[in-house]
This record gives sequence, C-alpha cells and structure tokens, in this order.
Amino acid sequence: MATSVTLNKIVKAYGDIEVIHGIDLTIEPGEFTVFVGPSGCGKSTLLRMIAGLEPITGGDLVIDNQRMNDIPAAKRGIAMVFQSYALYPHMNVYQNLAFGLETARVPKAEIEARVTRAAEILQIVPLLKRKPKQLSGGQRQRVAIGRAIVREPKIFLFDEPLSNLDAELRVQMRVEIAKLHNDLGNTMIYVTHDQVEAMTMADKIVVLRAGVIEQAGAPLELYNNPKNLFVAGFIGSPKMNFLTATLESVDATSTRLKTAGDSVTLPRAVAGKGGDAVTFGVRPEHITITQGQGIKLADVKVDLVENLGGQTLLYTTTADGQTLTIVLEGQREAALGSSVTAYIDPARIHLFNAAGAAI
Repeated sequence: MATSVTLNKIVKAYGDIEVIHGIDLTIEPGEFTVFVGPSGCGKSTLLRMIAGLEPITGGDLVIDNQRMNDIPAAKRGIAMVFQSYALYPHMNVYQNLAFGLETARVPKAEIEARVTRAAEILQIVPLLKRKPKQLSGGQRQRVAIGRAIVREPKIFLFDEPLSNLDAELRVQMRVEIAKLHNDLGNTMIYVTHDQVEAMTMADKIVVLRAGVIEQAGAPLELYNNPKNLFVAGFIGSPKMNFLTATLESVDATSTRLKTAGDSVTLPRAVAGKGGDAVTFGVRPEHITITQGQGIKLADVKVDLVENLGGQTLLYTTTADGQTLTIVLEGQREAALGSSVTAYIDPARIHLFNAAGAAI
C-alpha cells in the first residue's frame, strides 16, 4: 500500500535565519515527486526534514495521516539513497545489503529472501560476492539503492543519487530508477538540480527557489504553462529565450507588442495596457527559420552553430541586439554571420509582466 506525504506550513530556521518558509505540499500515494531548483534553494534540507535527519522548526509533517515531527528517523518507514554510495568497503555486496537487516535482528531466511529479491530487481545477482572496490560507479549506486529496497520502506528518498556518475550512466540509471518505481509502486521523493532528470522521471515536479515553492505540477504542465519567469527559465533545455518587449495595444481578442525590432500581434488578450514593459518568452524548439506563418522576426544574425547530429542549435542576435537561441530538427546549414528570418507560432509565446508573473 503506497503512502501519502503532506507538508503543512513547514518551516526550517537555523537560529534567526529562516531557510524554508512555510511550505505546503501534498504528495499522493505512489507518486514520484522531484524537488528541483538551484543550489541553496532548500531542496535537500526539505528532504532531510522528511527523513527525520533534520529537525522541523515549524509546521507539520504528516505521513499516512500520522504527524511525524517527533518520530525518530528509524521509525518513519523511510529509506534514503544519498549522492555518496556509503558502502562498507570491507563487506561484499551481499553483506552490504544484509547488514541493516541483521542489525534489526531480522530472521536469516527473511534476510536472504529480501536480498535475493533486491538483487534480482537491480540485476546485481552476479555481483553479490564482490567488494565495492571491484564495482563500477553505476554498480555501486545499484547496491546503494538495493540497500534501501531490502528495508521494504513505505517511502524512498533520493538525494541527488546520480551526481557522481558520468553522462551515459546517468541516463541509464534514470531509466532504471523509473522502472524501479513502476515495479514497486512506492512513493518516491527525488532531489536534483538537473531539470532534465526532473522532466524525464517525475509524476510531479516541485520547483523551489530560496526556500519557497515557485510552482508544482506535472512536467508538461510546468513546461507548457510556467507561472513565472523563474520556472519558465528553469524548466526546458536549452532554456527559454527572453526578449524585452513593450505592449502597444490590447483589445478583447488580440495583443500587439514591439520586440526585437518588429511589431507582432498575438491572437489573445493579456492583462496589461499600451506602454507596459513585458518579457516575451519563446522556447528555442518553437522557432524555425523555414518560411512559416505567425510571428516573423527579420534580420536575425547567426553567431554560432552547434551541429549535434539529430539537432542543429543556432545562437543568434536579433535586429535590436538581443540574444536568441534556435533549435532546428535534423542537420541544417547556416553560415556564421549570415542573417535569417525567425518564424514563431503565436500560440507558443509566453508573456510575463514587470514582476515576472505570466500574463
């Protein structure tokens, strides 16, 4: 049976310095929730409070309708996987997996059954007699995850578990952790600063900044409908283009604005009036240089071309000197210093007011 987690006005302070500011969040049973944000935003601190490794200054942590603030970490039904593997170097893989259960005086037959099941799930059965020094980074991380699985916790907590792996292994382990979630069905909370990990793994993404939640929701909800400039710039890779713009006129069905040296019309009304300064946002993958309909930005100068094989990235400068990144599918030719015309679907445009809120 999967477990729910509820944070009610959670606060964390070190002396007079408050670092988590009254967070409210509900994590549904069986949900894979990812905390994401820049360094220092409070995501690991929040995870450690849920784990019981960090005392809660204010508010309530509720797991399955039970207040957990004063319950010791060992009794919360939680297993945590850290960035460092923290394996015992003198023990083989089997002993590393079994050690916590032996300490808890679990019967030997049950220990063997749990270790065997975890090893089969993670495909590390051939490694059970090896010492940690005989394992690759990815294999060590599997063992660390296996040590959590054998405890049969209600909730798995992951604190940047893939940070020490190379790029190829990170992708492989992302897939394996997602499969593990599908197989086990447990509630999982995962901390990362990598928004690609968040987008590919999460049922729900929680974007944090400076100890507050900027937005929480399904990955595509945050991608398609960011609430503010911070979320829009953090979710998506390469990041969203932001151009300074000025509203020229707004009526019931359309908005006219000036940006990048051109006047453009959006087929929708926004909250604002003529003369307001706004930010015009468009994702690099929503721009093309092939003749198209909609918004047209002329005289865009190509500064750099990155050919990735499946995609071509153009780093450009608009007619009024603003930077614009364009992602084109496939292998495309574009000469450095040449001028192109950028075409943008008006339905893909995001506008933000002077305070940074989406309008």
